[in-house]
Amino acid sequence: MPNIESQIKRVRTNEKATLANNAKTSAMRTAIKKFDAAVAAGSEDAEALLRAAHKAIDGAASKGLIHANKASRDKSRLAAKLNK
Repeated sequence: MPNIESQIKRVRTNEKATLANNAKTSAMRTAIKKFDAAVAAGSEDAEALLRAAHKAIDGAASKGLIHANKASRDKSRLAAKLNK
């Protein structure tokens, strides 16, 4: 545990940021899994789930949780799955 006051504050801030980042990453993965399940089942709401997955991926990329190229690659792969 740090002794310096500013470092104590940074520890608290980092804990909050870690929780927020984990939640956003988890939400992104969940959206992708829901889309994959819908495509596998041949569900009609796959397009809506694709939009939700794209939004989650873009949100994670904008916060720096995933690289922009990974976001683009994932979105492309999901769209290709839908069109297949």
